[in-house]
Amino acid sequence: MRPAPMLKTVFPFLNWFPLSGDRLRGDLIAGITVALVLVPQSMAYAQLAGLPVVYGLYASFMPVIIASLWGSLPQLHTGPVAMLSLMSAAAVLPLAALGSEDFIVLSVMLALMVGVLRLVLGLLRMGILVNFLSSPVIVGFTNAAALIIGLSQLSKILNVPFPRTDNFVLDLWTVIVQLPQTHLPTLLFALATFVIIIGARRVIPKIPGVLLAVVLLTLLSWWIGFERNQSVPLDAIQDQEARTLAAGFASTARAIDSLGTTTARINQDMRDLISADDADRFAEVALLEADLRVLTREMNQRKLANNERQVALHNLRFEHVLTEDGRDLFYRHGAVPADVEADGHTWRISKVDGDQIKMMGGGAVVGAIPAGLPSFQVPEMRMDFFWTLFPSALVMALIGFMEATSISKAIAAQTRERVDTSKELVGQGLANIVGSFFSSYTVSGSFSRSAVAAKNGAKTGLFAIISAIAVMLVLLFLTPLLYHLPQAVLAVIVMMAVFGLINIRSLVRAWKIERQEALVGLITFIATLAMAPQLANGILLGAGLAIVLFLVRTMQPRTDILGRRPDGSLAGVSTNEVEPLGNRFIVVRFDGSLNFVNASRFEDVLLEARAKNPQARAVLIDGSGINDIDVTGEERLRDVIETFRDNGVELYFSSLKSQVYETLRRGKLFNLLDETHFMRTKRTAIDFMKETFDTGEAPRPAPPAVGPSTPVLG
Repeated sequence: MRPAPMLKTVFPFLNWFPLSGDRLRGDLIAGITVALVLVPQSMAYAQLAGLPVVYGLYASFMPVIIASLWGSLPQLHTGPVAMLSLMSAAAVLPLAALGSEDFIVLSVMLALMVGVLRLVLGLLRMGILVNFLSSPVIVGFTNAAALIIGLSQLSKILNVPFPRTDNFVLDLWTVIVQLPQTHLPTLLFALATFVIIIGARRVIPKIPGVLLAVVLLTLLSWWIGFERNQSVPLDAIQDQEARTLAAGFASTARAIDSLGTTTARINQDMRDLISADDADRFAEVALLEADLRVLTREMNQRKLANNERQVALHNLRFEHVLTEDGRDLFYRHGAVPADVEADGHTWRISKVDGDQIKMMGGGAVVGAIPAGLPSFQVPEMRMDFFWTLFPSALVMALIGFMEATSISKAIAAQTRERVDTSKELVGQGLANIVGSFFSSYTVSGSFSRSAVAAKNGAKTGLFAIISAIAVMLVLLFLTPLLYHLPQAVLAVIVMMAVFGLINIRSLVRAWKIERQEALVGLITFIATLAMAPQLANGILLGAGLAIVLFLVRTMQPRTDILGRRPDGSLAGVSTNEVEPLGNRFIVVRFDGSLNFVNASRFEDVLLEARAKNPQARAVLIDGSGINDIDVTGEERLRDVIETFRDNGVELYFSSLKSQVYETLRRGKLFNLLDETHFMRTKRTAIDFMKETFDTGEAPRPAPPAVGPSTPVLG
């Protein structure tokens, strides 16, 4: 017995059944293959989002299952993706310290907000909103985001600090100037990752290069003891400069935490006052806003100061000495007393936590990953940050949907599946909502994993559930094996994934087709780079410019006086070396709907045409390019007719579309201009104008007019 159509609409996964042996085999192979890519990718993207790697695994569990059950395209794989990971970090970073408990809470809250927005858009069938993002804007944003995402991993490849501020370009420059401080073993691990992935792609394409790199280099990291960390008290550092910097860092970090608590309290006080029915609340709110600006400025200055201290501390080199009484001491490189022996390794200060200093004598690894599945818990809603996060949530909802839609359509073109964008919005929305109850951050459709699934024979969404089960097994039993995975390996995985998204050809092609649109795409690209890490601002600016460009084009549609080429075809006088069609009449073409946006432009065009040809006694409007007319357009048309008639000039129309003609008839324009002024075809109208106005005789009656019930052909 087959499920009812309504039941399949509510539960689209019922379309998977009955499952044949071939389908099940294809989904099983695709699911296992995708899981081999998913595990290392999700860990890398979690770090990109500023979260511990385990949150990438959390985001690859429940959201994957929910999206596969309620999505539209069976081969679409949902989970952590690079662009939304970086956008999530950029949205939350100004509100909480990277990787802190508050940062995690806000990241999960953001996922819930994105999910609700997508779900609402899907239920209202508002997928059309993505059309406000023109192709050049999307390309410009994607190229900039790919560069930002990729370059943000550079510090992990070099193993140097990457201070995060509100200016990505300056942050990147801070990393570049630290090139002399590059940790060579870390760089070698990064190069090895690149070689293994590229080599596997060419030599053994059936084995995922990402998985091979993770397995081999994790084993190598464990074997050589790549990580060498040690936490010591501040007095173990035998260098006054280092102790002063570390103490200043710890003191400033405590001040930043205190300022963060104070600003959160002021925000809450402001909301309470705004909601209160108190006549004096506006003055109090204004005072609190002034205090908030001062505190925010001070907090940003302290963050910048600590960023400088962090870099300065990392640039210092130390040698480790174990004393006879078992104490660990660290001397500046070259300043070890002659009577003691160092261990021969170079150490750096990687972190200051209060009066504890974390010394690093090797490279950075993933470290301990909590074992076990994420527990069910209601996401904490920090309403004081809701409206701050809302613009980013909206942009992420649209960007993620655009990404998922483009992936779905690309795969559907190969599999000949039908994609319902609104259903996909619902599936993606539910995935983020349910995922937020299991500690997941924002997820979306992944192009790379979906392509792998389609290539390996995925037939239904069951393959995604199989990949999620594999992640579950990793969380339950395999997390200790990932301890020694170098951070540089994950950084290269992210870099190689996102740099493949860069598309210069599309902008070049756009420049050849329409330079104004290409310019908007270029501005979006530059603005996204300049405004990073606030990526949402870049695409909002691009979308705004695209809409403005559309309105400008609508306000100034293409118009011209028509002439005739030597071959007999009609052409615009201003763009071609042709003479107007007549001496005592003008033929004007207006390519655009006649509405409140461009009605004034329509009148100006006719007046300019009349001024250029003062001897004309008639104006023929070629209406084949007018698709519709609104009330403002009809009223302005009446004004033009009366103005021209007062000056002894008659207006005629040809080739009006049926809907325009009917609108004019309903508006009783024919009381002002009878139907003999409306002719069916351009040729008939031009012949009439020549015979009537260019002979010098009195105007004769027009040819048989088109009646109100006769459809007008453009």
